[in-house]
Amino acid sequence: MDFKQIVEKTDTKAGLAFDLTMQVLIVVSLVDFSVETVPGLSDTTRQILWFIELGTVVVFTAEYLLRLFVADRKIEFATSFFGVIDLLAILPYYLSLGFDLRSMRAFRLLRLFRILKLARYIAAVRRFHRALLIAWEELVLFGVVAVIVLYLAAVGIYHFENEAQPDAFASVFHSLWWAVATLTTVGYGDIYPVTLGGRIFTFIVLLVGLGVVSIPAGLIASALSKARESD
Repeated sequence: MDFKQIVEKTDTKAGLAFDLTMQVLIVVSLVDFSVETVPGLSDTTRQILWFIELGTVVVFTAEYLLRLFVADRKIEFATSFFGVIDLLAILPYYLSLGFDLRSMRAFRLLRLFRILKLARYIAAVRRFHRALLIAWEELVLFGVVAVIVLYLAAVGIYHFENEAQPDAFASVFHSLWWAVATLTTVGYGDIYPVTLGGRIFTFIVLLVGLGVVSIPAGLIASALSKARESD
């Protein structure tokens, strides 16, 4: 039996069945995780949920080892995006075996990485991943510029509003919350300028904030178009 064709290809019945089975198990494990949080569950129900968790972990572990076995470049697979996600999907369970119950609670949250395993089986998500790789350098550059603009906005509003609102804008660090809410155009309204200079400055920051939101969207849209052409 050619395991490589089953694991890495979907153009055969066995490969398609493997993919569908893994997708169903991912959803089952996520539902299992959610049901565990319901208060007042009986001991029987909790035991059933534990067996479901154990079963999915065993299958996910076998899948990870099988993918590692059939990979042409094993180290490259282990360090790839999907390789790391596959490992993080099973690692919390094994880590929790060596810790007490209180420590296990922190590791349980990492089980949510399993939802990212679905990206392997959705063509649109894989295309989005390629688009991010295409626009990676531009997004990093824009991220650096956005951080600089964020800091300048915090300094500016602190200069205009500190005297009028010493509690809300006590320092540049306090002003960063306003800068984040304004530049992302969220505008929670819990902190707002009351001086004329502060309001004019806010208007300018709002205009810049539109660019903060629209430019990355444009970069990703362009990259998605290129990724679609390469399919």
